[in-house]
Amino acid sequence: MKSTLRVRTVILSDVHLGTSDCKIREVNHFLRHVRCDKLILNGDIIDGWQLRRGGQWTKAHTRFIRIVLKKMEKRDTEVIYLRGNHDDILATFLPLDFENLRIVEDYIHEGPAGRYLVLHGDVFDTVTKNFVFLAHLGDWGYSLLLKINRAYSAWRAWRGKEYWSLSKAIKARVKEAVSHISNFEDHIVQLARERGCTGVMCGHIHTAADKMMGGIHYLNSGDWVESLTAIVEHHDGRYELVDFTKFRREFPLDEPVELETGEETHVEASELEV
Repeated sequence: MKSTLRVRTVILSDVHLGTSDCKIREVNHFLRHVRCDKLILNGDIIDGWQLRRGGQWTKAHTRFIRIVLKKMEKRDTEVIYLRGNHDDILATFLPLDFENLRIVEDYIHEGPAGRYLVLHGDVFDTVTKNFVFLAHLGDWGYSLLLKINRAYSAWRAWRGKEYWSLSKAIKARVKEAVSHISNFEDHIVQLARERGCTGVMCGHIHTAADKMMGGIHYLNSGDWVESLTAIVEHHDGRYELVDFTKFRREFPLDEPVELETGEETHVEASELEV
């Protein structure tokens, strides 16, 4: 069994560090088992909104930052960090360019498959952009829904049933939500076309996707709250949407279990080799 997935580029978004619903153990495991030349963090990596309301930052969240820094230091991985709406404080300082780290508003990624526009995508969300109060209210409601989802999932697990996301099901069935996603995708694709790009990669709406739209390759990296997905670019230029459920079958979870206090039972030696 392989210990590492080696690719040209990794793109992930919407990790939401600082929240209790961030699947931190899973995303840390994914990053530790991937080697890449470029890592694109496409917005909402740190959830400043939730942190301002109390949030929940654990040692595992700090470990995520350490893993990224080690990739930059030891593996010569270039890191591109794009501003999201939950880490919008970065907008004050953009752009920033360090040795192996760039923090930007949007980015053009060039590879064997052509030019891809990379942006978080919140600029096409009318509520997020123009009605900040409603956006925060919606975020509070979403957090409440996730809490209900955790309780429902625990009940299903007790009954011996597999995980099922109540919040994802609601988003998929509510007509307004489906229409919102469709309009969002159309606007993103149009912008990529205007910028002369072959494709576009975004996040924001927590809905993973890999499809062609009007001749433009549309990719959405999903999130690490519910979908647990990322995009990888292989060395031959092929893009793949990676689902952690399948990823963990090839690279089984081996990290220490995180306690509710944020303490850890032990640190794996392999973590030091990131």
